[in-house]
Amino acid sequence: MGAAKRPDEPAATEWPARLHVVTGKGGTGKTSVAAALALALATGGRRTLLVEVEGRQGIAQLFDTEPFPYAERHLTDAPGGGEVRALAVDAEEALLEYLDMFYKLGGAGRALRKLGAIDFATTIAPGLRDVLLTGKVKEATTRTAGQRRVYDAVVLDAPPTGRIGRFLNVTAETARLARVGPIKTQSEGVAALLRSPMTAVHVVTLLEEMPVQETVDAIDELTSLGFPVGRVIVNGTRPPLPVGRPVTPDELAGGLHAAGLPADERTVSGLAAEARDQVIRRELEDSLRTDLVELGLPMVELPLLPDGVDRAGLDRLAEALVRAD
Repeated sequence: MGAAKRPDEPAATEWPARLHVVTGKGGTGKTSVAAALALALATGGRRTLLVEVEGRQGIAQLFDTEPFPYAERHLTDAPGGGEVRALAVDAEEALLEYLDMFYKLGGAGRALRKLGAIDFATTIAPGLRDVLLTGKVKEATTRTAGQRRVYDAVVLDAPPTGRIGRFLNVTAETARLARVGPIKTQSEGVAALLRSPMTAVHVVTLLEEMPVQETVDAIDELTSLGFPVGRVIVNGTRPPLPVGRPVTPDELAGGLHAAGLPADERTVSGLAAEARDQVIRRELEDSLRTDLVELGLPMVELPLLPDGVDRAGLDRLAEALVRAD
């Protein structure tokens, strides 16, 4: 991301959007990448908000904290004096907030929850749930205090690629169906933000066939719906092999002897088979990488974390994102 910016400066040009939507096939590590991106964007004294909308409390689990209430809370500090805050958006609480904001229901809205009316409303109109979720994200992204943005960037840990198009497009559908009133106004505002240069949808993948295919399909869908696609983020990549061919049994035996390890035939043949598998696997990864490059989008590769995704691992991912150009 270049040199550190002051908090009042715009986000670095390498990540120019204000709202970063992070999606990806399940199992690709999109929550970890979203958290690392929030850390990266907060580097240098900025404040970012990391939001989740699926009710999994994945952020709390990732940072080993208590589940988050429906409130923006300090999550962690970032290098250079930055701060990452977190919010787990709850559709029911968002609806209560919405009713109070636009209809001044206050305590009456709380009474509706006791009667089960809110759960009923979001069940019979499932699109309303996504409108409320994205509406809260939009409010946080555009919120100001003293004529300044409260957050320099908002990172949304969004639903997976199989549902991302429907999730983001539901506001446009609601705006089309609701002819008047605050629901239409809010839906139109959210739809406009999600299709504006303020937003970028990043797709996380692995160098595996199914995630790469879902990435290609998701980008096609997002593009057809008019959403601005940002970067393809390839997670869990490994360094190149020191030798771009299978190691011969003689080479393996020589290496084992040099290390003072057993070099019997069974050991050598087993290692030789493993070496061949590794070369074949890397050739497949190179082919999949080429498929992603051909999408014509900026691409970032993040390293595999052998020890798992702990705070040190998140910092390592964030550093790689900071260095992305």
